[in-house]
Amino acid sequence: MSIAAALLLALAGPATVPIEQVRTRAPEDEIIYFVLPDRFDNADPTNDRGGLTGDRLATGYDPTAKGFYHGGDLKGLTRRLDYIEALGVTAIWVGPIFKNKPVQGAPGQESAGYHGYWITDFTTVDPHFGTDADFSAFVAAAHTRGIKVYMDIIANHTADVIQYRECVGKPCAYRSKADYPYQRRGGVNGLPINPGFAGDAVQTPENFARLTDPAYAYTPFVPAAEKAVKVPAWLNDPHYYHNRGDSTFAGESARYGDFGGLDDVMTEDPRVVAGFIAIYGSWIDRFGIDGFRVDTARHVNPEFWQAFVPAMQARAAARGIPNFPIFGEVYSETVDPGYTAQYTRRDGFPEILDFSFQAAARAMLSGKAGTDLFAKLIDGDILYEGGDATAQRLPTFLGNHDMGRIGHMLDLAWPNATEVERLQRLTLAHVLLLSARGVPTIYSGDEQGFTGHGGDQDAREDLFGSQVASYNDNRLIGTTTTTATAHFGTENPIFQTIAKLAQIRRDHVQLRHGRTVVRAASDKPGLLAFTRGADDGHEILVALNTSNQPVSANVEIGVRSAGFTTLAGACPARATGPGSISITLPPLGYAICAALPSE
Repeated sequence: MSIAAALLLALAGPATVPIEQVRTRAPEDEIIYFVLPDRFDNADPTNDRGGLTGDRLATGYDPTAKGFYHGGDLKGLTRRLDYIEALGVTAIWVGPIFKNKPVQGAPGQESAGYHGYWITDFTTVDPHFGTDADFSAFVAAAHTRGIKVYMDIIANHTADVIQYRECVGKPCAYRSKADYPYQRRGGVNGLPINPGFAGDAVQTPENFARLTDPAYAYTPFVPAAEKAVKVPAWLNDPHYYHNRGDSTFAGESARYGDFGGLDDVMTEDPRVVAGFIAIYGSWIDRFGIDGFRVDTARHVNPEFWQAFVPAMQARAAARGIPNFPIFGEVYSETVDPGYTAQYTRRDGFPEILDFSFQAAARAMLSGKAGTDLFAKLIDGDILYEGGDATAQRLPTFLGNHDMGRIGHMLDLAWPNATEVERLQRLTLAHVLLLSARGVPTIYSGDEQGFTGHGGDQDAREDLFGSQVASYNDNRLIGTTTTTATAHFGTENPIFQTIAKLAQIRRDHVQLRHGRTVVRAASDKPGLLAFTRGADDGHEILVALNTSNQPVSANVEIGVRSAGFTTLAGACPARATGPGSISITLPPLGYAICAALPSE
């Protein structure tokens, strides 16, 4: 089906897909679209200020500033489901929608909780995004179209509410457990406190009931104006936090320190474990969502996830949701499957965001590594709990709202590239994303050629017309437009490429479930070839050229593959010999070829 036909079909009104059909799809059958609601579409301007009054420091709303709310909401997501469906995705990962602290930060460094990661109320939708009813309507509308909804959740921290007497108004350096034991006030030579507490490794209710004084490292307090701001109420109690100062993101502090000042929850306490199970289980019960993406998963102790993950899967199964992905964020910028795999083995995550895939794709497409880096990635699949089967379920991606967009990364690597070359490189990136093993995850705006200027706030552009000057001067790919205009059309060639590749992926089970065999790779940019599926004459061959020079080579294939039909690019019609095919690709070219078995 052409892009235009798909769009016309969507505009004619969605056909109702049975919810059972949606819920029984395997995680690896999905194509995910990640969106921050505030930056997608503004369908209801009446909620732009979240029901608050005053200036931007009170409401968090300033559409001209990249660090404040811009007005996007859940109704905007719902009314643009035609657009999302036309792209070919089958699941939407929605950035956190829970009620946030509107603004925080030191004077002159304030920003807003538009991104959703500064939660105060874990039980309701942030009024800037709409209401619980709006979220329910969005989920129902997505399900009607056969699209799943994954929620972005956080257990590591809350908004920055708790303060420390010793450093009001200034940063608090991290104080370790060795220098400031739980059983001593103010350091190893301090006064005895918390008698009988056996340490946080003894994670029983009886032991943590003895941790009655939270002032072992700093003296925490909650300002009077915010003493009851968190929901559920138990989250207002400093006893349930580590209170050790700011994380350095290394060593012990990576699990026990405040993430940029955010209140770090004591997830070792069984009462906290039970509390979060109740919180997030209720979202499954109330809205019938289809999975979780877990923020800052590596900053939480393994025992928490060992309890939380099976509890959520059981809760989902009881709701009639047999396949409930829970993919943790384990941030990394290197190709190191062993690092991320430990979270599937020790912590019990069924899936992890595949940062190693991103690092490999970035390095290969930037010309900084040979195509054998992909082979290293695939070789590491055995390290995951469940091996290759688990690797098939890992959400893969090219860039995100934290590290930045792949378009920007490629522009940095190739600053003198022509517009044609920029489009070719971004196209090649999406060919790899949508043909490789794993669950392709597209960051909202990439399909429109958004690039940004870097990571974090610089990569969080609006799809509706933006008023942010530093967004509107971006040099987009595949279009002469800017982010000052809305981007919900299907004309960008990147959008069309993604939609075409998504259809190919949906039509061919090998690209979703088939094993990966690397057939050609080298330590330099150039040819990467791999097959998906069994060597039974029905494999799919994927070939990419990451270099600026044409490549030709004989590539090994299954001996039962006699010829090929072209799914994308240009494929040879016949094998050159048993188990061999001649591949020729232009600079930055690609081919996706479906094998025809020998008679």
